[in-house]
Amino acid sequence: MLVGALALITSGALSQTVLAQESLREAREAAEQRDQARLLELVNDQEALTAALDEAEADHARAEETFAALQEQQAEQMEVASELSSRQSEQDASLADLLADLSRHSAEIRNALGEDSWLTLDPEALPPRLEQAEVLERGQLETVVDTLARLTAQTGEALRLERDVAEANGEIERETLVRLGDFAAFTDSALLTRRDGGELAVLPRTPREIERLLGDFVSGESRVMAIDPTQGTVIAALGQRPSLIERFHQGGYVGYVIVALGVIGLLVALAQYLYLVGVSGRVKRQSRSGAALRDNNPLGRVLLRFEGLDKHQSPEALEARMDEAVLAELPKLERGQPLVKLTAAIAPLLGLLGTVTGMIVTFQAITVFGTGDPQLMAGGISQALVTTVLGLITAVPLLFAQTALASRSRYLTQVIEGQASATLADHLESQSAQLAPTAG
Repeated sequence: MLVGALALITSGALSQTVLAQESLREAREAAEQRDQARLLELVNDQEALTAALDEAEADHARAEETFAALQEQQAEQMEVASELSSRQSEQDASLADLLADLSRHSAEIRNALGEDSWLTLDPEALPPRLEQAEVLERGQLETVVDTLARLTAQTGEALRLERDVAEANGEIERETLVRLGDFAAFTDSALLTRRDGGELAVLPRTPREIERLLGDFVSGESRVMAIDPTQGTVIAALGQRPSLIERFHQGGYVGYVIVALGVIGLLVALAQYLYLVGVSGRVKRQSRSGAALRDNNPLGRVLLRFEGLDKHQSPEALEARMDEAVLAELPKLERGQPLVKLTAAIAPLLGLLGTVTGMIVTFQAITVFGTGDPQLMAGGISQALVTTVLGLITAVPLLFAQTALASRSRYLTQVIEGQASATLADHLESQSAQLAPTAG
């Protein structure tokens, strides 16, 4: 059976081969018949034969001309290739050194600028990397040189750009910004900074001195702009300066107490000073009015008290009564001065207390964390210094206020005492004049 199967397979393969040979023979015979038919057609049509011959000769002539031109071009290219080969063999080491230097400088520029430079807002601004280049090409050299020239020119240009900027609330919006060389980039209201990934973000705090210049510069109304030659170090330091309210909060609870006492003392001093100013005006009017006594001022009340006394008493008794009336007016004139003086004395002491507590906090931080990180000690030092400053700032105006109150009340007291003494003296003189004729 196996032999029979092999015989059948062999006979099948032979039959397929025979069929293929017959198909090829039929195709060749058909092609020969077509060629014969065409040849007979051309032989019968003499004019067509002549035209075909002329066309073939023209094609042959053109082919020969093209062949000659190609041979001449090949010879020229062989000469150029030979010259280039000789020059390359002579300059092989020099070109390799040039490629190495070009690759090194390109890498240094990319590393120096990186994502921190404002010139790299456009990713294509940096020169290409040439570490993988094996052969120096003219285009590579031109690209690196053009890129360096463009970067150099952009360091002195102010360009207006459209970029995505992360706002302070975290939202990213399309903003119109100005890139000022390689020094800064900013919108009309804030300076910009670059994150680790190269994204643009609003600076957490733009210094007030610079913020006032941004809007006019971006709108074109002014050509004045602050430049930080340290590439942002100075601006960052200015931005970290605490505001007045932040400095106040650095004083802690002791600072709050000092300021509260200072405010209370100043309010009391202001209220009392206004009262004394009003009293001074009424006392002056009373002094000018003479006999028309009024009880709306201390001098008028003292004189009215004297008018109600028994004039037949001894001079010593009358003087004592006058002193009593004057002393009764002093508490109102000196009201608030002890409180103001007390707050002026306590404020520096509280500042000293804040200094001591701040230093305790600082030493505790040093004990726990050491002295490696100054920021850990900054809180205690800030509290120590701020509370001292608050105590002095509070005490100085309170001392001035207390001095002004004392001077004003002393002046009024002297005026009242002088007028009272003059009235008593006039009464005693008139009484003595009346008793003199009687005695005579």
